[in-house]
Amino acid sequence: MKYTTLPNTDIKVSKICLGTMTYGEQNTEADGHEQIDFALDKGVNFLDTAEMYSIPGKAETQGSTEEIIGSWFKKSGKREEVVLASKVVGPGNAMDHIRDNLGFSKEAVTDALHKSLKRLQTDYIDLYQLHWPERNTNFFGKLSYEHDENEAWEENFQEVLETLSDFVKEGKIRQVGLSNETPYGLMRFLEESRKHDLPKMVTVQNPYNLLNRKDEVGLTEVLHRENVGLFPYSPLGMGTLSGKHLDGIEPNSRLGLFSQYKRYSGDVAVKATRAYSEIAKKHNLNFAQMSLAFVNTRPFVTSNIIGATSIKQLEENIGSIDVDLSKEVLEEINKVHETYPNPAP
Repeated sequence: MKYTTLPNTDIKVSKICLGTMTYGEQNTEADGHEQIDFALDKGVNFLDTAEMYSIPGKAETQGSTEEIIGSWFKKSGKREEVVLASKVVGPGNAMDHIRDNLGFSKEAVTDALHKSLKRLQTDYIDLYQLHWPERNTNFFGKLSYEHDENEAWEENFQEVLETLSDFVKEGKIRQVGLSNETPYGLMRFLEESRKHDLPKMVTVQNPYNLLNRKDEVGLTEVLHRENVGLFPYSPLGMGTLSGKHLDGIEPNSRLGLFSQYKRYSGDVAVKATRAYSEIAKKHNLNFAQMSLAFVNTRPFVTSNIIGATSIKQLEENIGSIDVDLSKEVLEEINKVHETYPNPAP
């Protein structure tokens, strides 16, 4: 395994992070425990979850993923061996079953954090993230920003940081981060952090993969210049970048079970996926590992969030850390990207 640190901290994290959002839906508690044990044995020390998980988000399974991680902590006694990340939901996105007051008010964050800590059976979360913005902006498949003159949101970057700061001082949160965020949102949080000596957002968890490199346009400059890390999710585009769906959606996969997940299945995305798969075939590379290795080696990436529903998949995905991509492979990847730029933002 390879390691780095969360930016601006001494918290050591593996370059591969174990994503857990299938625990409680596609994976049982026993599956989840087996995956965590396996990942730790391979050197992974970083877990990512969220209050809304498992996926898809619904009342019947909300919080189940954190509960499974919590029962593993209790059983194993290995809380101190793990760097734990979780998230508080933003408004909308059919999450009303979680609480009436969605978003990042002091009341909402207090409710979310304390419930997460209880489910996780821990006293603290190492990295606490805002799952998506409260304001109207482009995320979850939107490439362009469309302004809404009538949006209800009022600027509250300082207030949100002050709320998080209180929990940092109490020791319930160690570091804070963002998710599904834009350059504007990140810079405003950084500005308020500097101005008022408040906690700095150390990471941004956004989708990033061969089919979605939109953050290279503006966000990555901010990441480099402000020393903030990208924490990519969906590095395999919901499994599409393993090639397993090229001849039809696998019925027992996430895409087969939940038809609403179409982000990476458009016509152009499929053409791009096929082109990337040909590169892997030409160079005798495992396609999934090539896709993950591309993300692993980006200089702005802190840790790559992989997920799996089987130990076989998990072993393959973790093994991507040992895959080196030649200059020739990277050049061919970029040629495909030029032909099909960001078909699945």
